Amino acid sequence: MSNVELYTQRTRIWLPDKENIWKGAKLVKDFKEGDKQISVVFENADGEDNTDVDVVKLDKQGNLPFLRNPEILVGENDLTSLSYLHEPAVLHNLQIRFVEKNAIYTYCGIVLVAINPYFSMDIYSDDFIQLYSGRNLGEMDPHIFAIAEEAFNQMTRDEKNQSIIVTGESGAGKTVSAKFTMRYFASVGGTSKTESTVEQKVLASNPIMEAIGNAKTIRNDNSSRFGKYIELSFSKNSNIIGANMRTYLLEKSRVVSQADNERNYHIFYQLCSCADMPQFHPLRLMSADKFEYTKIGNCMTIENVDDRKNFFETVHALTLLGVSSQYQSLMFRVLSAILHMGNIGILSSQKGNDTCYIKDDDVHLLVMCELLGIESTQMLQWFCHKKITAMAEVVVTPLKLEQALQARNALAKHMYSKLFEWIVDKVNGALTTSAKVNSFIGVLDIYGFETFQVNSFEQFCINYANEKLQQQFCQHVFKLEQEEYVKEEIEWKFIDFKDNQPCIALIENKLGILDLLNDECRMPRGSNDSWAQKLYDRHLKSSEHFEKSKLSNTSFFIVHFADKVRYEIEGFVEKNRDTVNEEQLAILKASQKYALVSELFIDKSGGDVTEVSVGNDRSGSRRITVTSSTTRPSSGGRRKRETKKTVASQFQESLSHLMKTLNSTTPHYVRCIKPNDYKMPFTFEPMRASQQLRACGVLETIRISAAGYPSRWSYPEFIGRYRVLMLSKEIKKKKHQDTCEVVLSRLISDHTKYQAGKTKIFFRAGQVAYLEKLRADKLRSCALMIQKNLRCWLMKKRYIRMKRAACTIQRFVRCVQARKLVQSMRRHRAALTIQTKWRSYRQMVIYKRTLASIITIQSYTRGMFGRKLHLQLLRKQKAIVIQKHVRGWIGRKYYRKQIRSIVTIQCCIRRYQAKKQFKRLKIEARSVDHFKKLNIGMENKIMELQRKLDASAGENNALAVKAAETAELKMKLRQLSKDDDVITQLRHRITELEAALKGTEQKIDVLEEEGKIKKDEREQENKDKDQKLETLAVEITVLKEQNESQIKQSKENQIALKDELEELGRGEREKLEREMQQLQKENNEQNQQLGIMEQRYENLKDELQIVRTSNQFQIQQPNFNGGDSEEADELRRRINELEEEKEDLESNIQHKLVADDVTTQLDEMTRENERLRTNMKNLRLAISEQATQSLDSDGKAFKELYSQMEAMQLELEKRRDEVIKYKSTAAEAVAMQQIEKKHKVHKTSAATMTDAELLGSRNRMEDINVEKLDKNDLKTVLAKVYDHNRILEAELEDTRKEHDTEVEELRKQNQLPNIKKSTSSTFDVVGDLDNYHQEMTRTNHENQKLISQNKTYEKIIKTLKKQVKMYSKKLNEVPVELMQGDDDTASVTSHPVLRHKDSSVTSLGMLQYKFGDEFHIVKRIVHEYQPPIEENELPGLQSFLLFKLLRFADYHNDERMIKSLLQQIISGIKTVEKKHDMDFEFMSFWLANGCRFLHNMQQYSGEEEFADECSEQQSRHCLRNFDLSEYRPVFSDISTSLYHRLLQAIERELKPMIVPAMLETDTIQGISSTSKPTAMRGRSSSRVSNNSIDSPCTVETVLKLLSKFHDVMIRHGINVSVLRQLFRQILFFITSHALNNQLMRKELCNWSKAMQIRFNVTQIEDWLRQSYGLSDEKSLRDQLEPLVHASQLLQLKKQDEKDAVEICNMCTALNHLQIVKLLQMVTPTNDYEEKVSMKFVKIVQAKLKEMRKDRPNIKLLNDASYRFVITIPFTPSPVDLSSVHLPEQLKSQLQNLVKSI
Repeated sequence: MSNVELYTQRTRIWLPDKENIWKGAKLVKDFKEGDKQISVVFENADGEDNTDVDVVKLDKQGNLPFLRNPEILVGENDLTSLSYLHEPAVLHNLQIRFVEKNAIYTYCGIVLVAINPYFSMDIYSDDFIQLYSGRNLGEMDPHIFAIAEEAFNQMTRDEKNQSIIVTGESGAGKTVSAKFTMRYFASVGGTSKTESTVEQKVLASNPIMEAIGNAKTIRNDNSSRFGKYIELSFSKNSNIIGANMRTYLLEKSRVVSQADNERNYHIFYQLCSCADMPQFHPLRLMSADKFEYTKIGNCMTIENVDDRKNFFETVHALTLLGVSSQYQSLMFRVLSAILHMGNIGILSSQKGNDTCYIKDDDVHLLVMCELLGIESTQMLQWFCHKKITAMAEVVVTPLKLEQALQARNALAKHMYSKLFEWIVDKVNGALTTSAKVNSFIGVLDIYGFETFQVNSFEQFCINYANEKLQQQFCQHVFKLEQEEYVKEEIEWKFIDFKDNQPCIALIENKLGILDLLNDECRMPRGSNDSWAQKLYDRHLKSSEHFEKSKLSNTSFFIVHFADKVRYEIEGFVEKNRDTVNEEQLAILKASQKYALVSELFIDKSGGDVTEVSVGNDRSGSRRITVTSSTTRPSSGGRRKRETKKTVASQFQESLSHLMKTLNSTTPHYVRCIKPNDYKMPFTFEPMRASQQLRACGVLETIRISAAGYPSRWSYPEFIGRYRVLMLSKEIKKKKHQDTCEVVLSRLISDHTKYQAGKTKIFFRAGQVAYLEKLRADKLRSCALMIQKNLRCWLMKKRYIRMKRAACTIQRFVRCVQARKLVQSMRRHRAALTIQTKWRSYRQMVIYKRTLASIITIQSYTRGMFGRKLHLQLLRKQKAIVIQKHVRGWIGRKYYRKQIRSIVTIQCCIRRYQAKKQFKRLKIEARSVDHFKKLNIGMENKIMELQRKLDASAGENNALAVKAAETAELKMKLRQLSKDDDVITQLRHRITELEAALKGTEQKIDVLEEEGKIKKDEREQENKDKDQKLETLAVEITVLKEQNESQIKQSKENQIALKDELEELGRGEREKLEREMQQLQKENNEQNQQLGIMEQRYENLKDELQIVRTSNQFQIQQPNFNGGDSEEADELRRRINELEEEKEDLESNIQHKLVADDVTTQLDEMTRENERLRTNMKNLRLAISEQATQSLDSDGKAFKELYSQMEAMQLELEKRRDEVIKYKSTAAEAVAMQQIEKKHKVHKTSAATMTDAELLGSRNRMEDINVEKLDKNDLKTVLAKVYDHNRILEAELEDTRKEHDTEVEELRKQNQLPNIKKSTSSTFDVVGDLDNYHQEMTRTNHENQKLISQNKTYEKIIKTLKKQVKMYSKKLNEVPVELMQGDDDTASVTSHPVLRHKDSSVTSLGMLQYKFGDEFHIVKRIVHEYQPPIEENELPGLQSFLLFKLLRFADYHNDERMIKSLLQQIISGIKTVEKKHDMDFEFMSFWLANGCRFLHNMQQYSGEEEFADECSEQQSRHCLRNFDLSEYRPVFSDISTSLYHRLLQAIERELKPMIVPAMLETDTIQGISSTSKPTAMRGRSSSRVSNNSIDSPCTVETVLKLLSKFHDVMIRHGINVSVLRQLFRQILFFITSHALNNQLMRKELCNWSKAMQIRFNVTQIEDWLRQSYGLSDEKSLRDQLEPLVHASQLLQLKKQDEKDAVEICNMCTALNHLQIVKLLQMVTPTNDYEEKVSMKFVKIVQAKLKEMRKDRPNIKLLNDASYRFVITIPFTPSPVDLSSVHLPEQLKSQLQNLVKSI
């Protein structure tokens, strides 16, 4: 078929347009050969056809306009997949993808076209990195991560170095693309901590390079003003181990000049933003608008950019890369010096000789020299002068003002360039690795092709570099095309592509442009004009790429591959020389104050890296300065000026090195495009895009592809797509290639239009569009036939339905008419009846209303008359009452007046008589006899008050002593803070002393009040009572003397006893240390015997625990507050006060009788305690004898420890005997001291130790694990023993103190009977009744306290009896254990069988084992056990066996066994989890057992909340002795960890199957033919072959795998609730992974694929309904909702606002980003499918924004790694432990380790 035949009516074409370059149109009629014009209808801006018909004339050659691609090809991911490959098709496809679909990336063969959106897009998160990781190029939508993954895959697969070349104009997004590429490599190329540090350093180099190399331009706020090539080094394991950076084309001219609305480099503004910080004050910084170099562009800030914050990020990055703070400070000094250099005022001389000068006091000059550490006078000289050397003569000449400014700016640029190189060296030094580099990936970020109105040396170097890169690009593209044709074995002809080698030769060959330029620079008087003349003479006629301007002799043209560029020769020679004043450099090199300054400017050897500076000068023209980052030293030492390399030579060498590096790698290309010059988001200007596409070589790629076979489809894809065009006889089953060749030979007559390869069919440009047209015509004709027959059937059916409806309507109408007639007759007769009744009713109502009105009027009238009569009578009666009261009031008033007068007269008379009596008494009061009478007894009262004053002073002294003692105890508390036991005792002691202090203060207050009361009472007493008080005072004095002598004796005894005990403890401690040292030496030689000795020592340790427990009970008995001298004084003062107040001695006698009864009870308890101590002593002797028989000569340390324990116990018993002697009298003293009930109860509760506290005490030696002791741990064991002895010594010291306190108190209390006898003689029987009642109340309180103490002692006795029974039981077992010998592996079968004496069953449901065998038992049950395959094994068997072991340890009441077993179980399960973390069988098996073991711990805990779930037999198996509730969270965490490990194993198996099964497989047959093939033209090496896959993954495959998982977990016994949570997470993962892939693959977003996906989801839902435990769980099906809603969205109608509302209401499981993305990704697969318009997408966006307002932090992709919270509910087991038996697999392994009982 000829091309002319394609131009038929309704054919869509492209026509040239001045504004948009190309404009779409449609042919109105068929084009015939020979026509000179065509009739078309143009499209408007919305893509709709206009109504006006326009006539377009063809050109003189008669070339027809470009044809448009079919709608199904518009928006393709790859431009080379288009059927018609030409410029309008490329621009239109990019515009559709960018504007309508918001897709910024598009493939063009091997090139990724990246368009800058000028909008922040959430497509670079870690979710996208994970999505593209491991995927082949072309499987997902185009992305920068896809190119990075392609390079990474080829590097790891082929072990060949790779390069990613990123080019484009300024502002096109090159730097961002390179940054995200490096971030991707950092994410996929590191796992360990060291590599993580390397990745951080690689990423940290970005803010540094952006600060010193990026600046704001008119086109870009963060424009990179240099090119760089970063090599990321990888190890053999494909992990990043280092990096290296090379820079190119630094724009140095920007340091001294910027265009309007542009800025200098960011680092200057960042530094100025921190000028107010103290650390930067020495730099003398100012704001940026005050420095000349930063204010030229009149732009100080950038919108939404914080320079200060960015500066701190730069400093942090420098620190991370290892740049010290000292070097950072020097670097900032150099930058500040450059800023101050720009502000140096160079003034023109006024003498008229064109010279210049600088003021001596120029502040900026002085600051600059100070910052650089150089002499200001020297810089002042050479800023305005230069030195000329001619032969042997040296001449210093002054500079003109313009020359001086140029010299200053040249120095500033040179300084910044050197600093830039130094920073790059530091970055490379931090990123360099010493490890072996296996391969690397290079990322090149460099300028694209540039052309301006005025082009100079800068653009020449940039375009020269792009010519080289374009040549390499074209050769690589041609090579790939050739490889593809050879691989498919098709006939092909050489593709003619535009080779730019002549242009490159013009520039770099001998006598080329660069060579002539270098020669001109070597000439002393070389100039731009002479160089231009040489170019004209040499190349004007010999090269077609070189042209001369006809109007100017100062410019020339070079025809580059992208465009013809005009270059101005001005400045070429000077810029190529790049001269800097040598004298100025010499001054900088001589800087000695700061090493960095001299280091920057001293020449270094090696390297040939070239850097070129590009920018605009003040006149607006582009300028460039190219310098070498390193230079080579000459062989003769200091190089000569004439041997110095020019900038062009250095740049040429650098570029040559770069090209060699790129040619040695596999390149990948990223072309960045700038869509508009106004930075407007998602705005596409075709004119600007066309220029850049041509400049970056994309259109050249399209041309090369179009010259060959651009469309390439596999045979299955071709048959699936064009099955409708095939005849039945042409189809050959299982021979796709033959079928395709037969069909194509019939459809396409010209066989040169296609080629059949081995796996693909290759089509020329336009043939796919032709096939699509045939297919559309075929489908249209078929649709017409179907419509014709369907309409006939519908009309016939409609006629029959209408006829039947007419008959039915007639029948019903007649029926309705008859009913209406009958109804009207009935209504008429009913109306008459109603009228009759209504009239009668109406008259009756009127009559009753009238009668009621008359009666009402009569009643109101009669009432009115009655009320008037009653009011008259009432007023008359009230008047009489008023008269009566008024008359009475007048009479009473007169009477009161008379009485007041009489009383006044009486008062006056009595006052007169009183005054006379007062004068008489006054005279009598002055007489002596009266004073004698009043002062009788005052002397005694004064003496009494003096005694009270002395008592108060004593109490104050006692309080002072007590405060000092409290401070001393607090100091000891801080010193002994590490000892918890001592701290607790001291805290109790301090609390008691503080309480006593508060009580004493309260008593003082009470006594003061009582003293005041008694003082008033004593004033009323008679002389007889005063005499009795004097007698009592004498007796009290005698008692005081006796008490003081006894207190002194008690103190002396206490001091002597304390010294004796300290001496004894010191000797024992030294002896013990010597014995420990000897034991350490002996045990180093005999380590094998240590386990046996430790086992025997455990028995002694248990005995010591019981002894310590009993001692603590006795030590913690109620403290009667004896032994304290201050408290004794207080007690004596209290007795004196009670005597002075004349207490009721009869109450004291009764109290004495009660105390005698309590003493009797205490004696009985003492005898009982004595008997128990005797039993304990016998028990210890028996244990000691048996332990001594088993110990050998190597157990001396343990014998010594036991002997010390016995000595301590004897000492405690001796002290306890002394305490018991005074128990009866002490109880009475406590009752007298603790009067207040509240305080007394507090003391009793604080002094009594509860049973829980008693059982909670433990020995520190239990921390030693004897079973795992080895030679290295011997020292630790001895330290534990020494620590234990020190604890015993501390406890003994505390016991001694308690004993001394009680002895002193009891000695003091011996005086009480004598006091009571003396006071009883003075008892007045007729005492005060109030004192008697008070004493009775106090006695009752004492009785209650003694009763509570008696109950406490009874509890202690019961506890001790239980302990005696327990140790008697252990004593019976000890000989049996000792008879087993020292063999730790002895068989457990010889152990005695333990039976619970309350149990009536034959089995206890336990596994008996020997302590120390836990590791071997757990190893066989947990480590070595393989999950069973058969289904007859009890689910959770391992957990039952482990719990039976736990029950035995609990029954044995051994805390060591419990702890050791639980630790081994935890360690074993974690080991299995770590070893088999990827094995589904193991994880499922141990998740079931872990949950079951946790449930067993709950079910058999004996707690009430779990007791209801246990049977009677299970209740007998509950734990008896230990509470393991604290271990439940541990096993819950283990189960949760196993749950997540199981999920990871399942996800690892499911992940590669999800996308093929859920999205790619065509489950419904017949729909697949409507799908459009991908036609990805990726390179052959980029895709992994799928030939190894036998069968594709389908939903049935996934369901089989899920069924397998489900059956295995059910067989293992996983709880149904956990199973549901597990499958909920699995379905969430399947949905998220599938939806994420669908969102990133355009070919999956169409109607037919939506049908397939919905059917696949339905199959999973059906499987859920049929699965056990999952059928009724709605939350499982809810996890599939996002896929369901996505499928429904693709199937719904998408035209108007109603459809938009329906989509928003239905797709609740999708967020608004996903909905919009799916609408943008919708791709029609046939012509009759409608596209989704941009208008509809905007309507949906508006509706979503209105309906879903409060949904922040929404992301496009679902987080497939998200985990729901796991809960493990308690599930009881009906299995009885007695019915659980060892399986055959374990019986032989555990034969000698466990025994069922």
